[in-house]
Amino acid sequence: MSTNHNETVLSAQGLVMRFGGITATNNVTLNLQRGARHALIGPNGAGKTTLINLLTGVLQPTEGRITLEGHDITRLAPHQRVKRGMVRTFQINQLFDSLTPLQTLALTVSQQNGLGSKWWQPLGHGKQVAERCEQLLEQFHLTEVMNQPTHMLAYGKRRLLEIAIALACQPRVLLLDEPVAGVPAGQREELLQTVAALPADVSVLLIEHDMDLVFSFATRITVLVNGTVLTEGDPAQIASDPQVKAVYLGHGEELSDSGPYHGAKHPSGGSAAHEVASVGVQNHG
Repeated sequence: MSTNHNETVLSAQGLVMRFGGITATNNVTLNLQRGARHALIGPNGAGKTTLINLLTGVLQPTEGRITLEGHDITRLAPHQRVKRGMVRTFQINQLFDSLTPLQTLALTVSQQNGLGSKWWQPLGHGKQVAERCEQLLEQFHLTEVMNQPTHMLAYGKRRLLEIAIALACQPRVLLLDEPVAGVPAGQREELLQTVAALPADVSVLLIEHDMDLVFSFATRITVLVNGTVLTEGDPAQIASDPQVKAVYLGHGEELSDSGPYHGAKHPSGGSAAHEVASVGVQNHG
């Protein structure tokens, strides 16, 4: 089946979220196209996590509407949205530490196939479950550690396992919430390659501070500032936007015209990409 990249799969229209007298999300409109590689970026306190919590049903908006594949999901609970094909990973991984990657994926795949009560049986007992687990373990570079308790895994492997679990849920929309957060430099490349190789038919919204990842992955970028959409465009447009430069670099220092952030030198001596990332690396929203 062909993928219509002009079709909106997830749409947020006029989202407002107020906490008492504070407006955390201010009339945000965001459209995710089918098969998209879309990034949501913004400095400290921009409201990114609040927006994701609204999209996934953790929070109910004060105003506005959310649709998934044309269906209004504004008031649906998070688990109902998962059943409809929207899956999210978290900034801090939420895994079963005592289970192995193989057991964790067997549980997820079994539940996805309506076999939740039989997940504990030997994987060979259910060929479909075994084959899917094997595929996921290989795809996410987890085969060598598949029988290790999760708490023993390197942090990068834990992040890979989390994304594997999300993909085991067969999402049509995947929200990646800072997938490389806290991952040591030596473990990042494997994770970055895996994110880049996600299935083309899965529409991805990436929330990230790492500008190298953002500009290597996304074909469209939305910039959120103070709960409001500042601008949206392709990577080249965002990299050259004076408003974005001012927001991230404080004084609008020039970034490289030759490409989105890559290789651009900040006065500190580092790349502008690293400067942008460092501005908000502590931010979770």
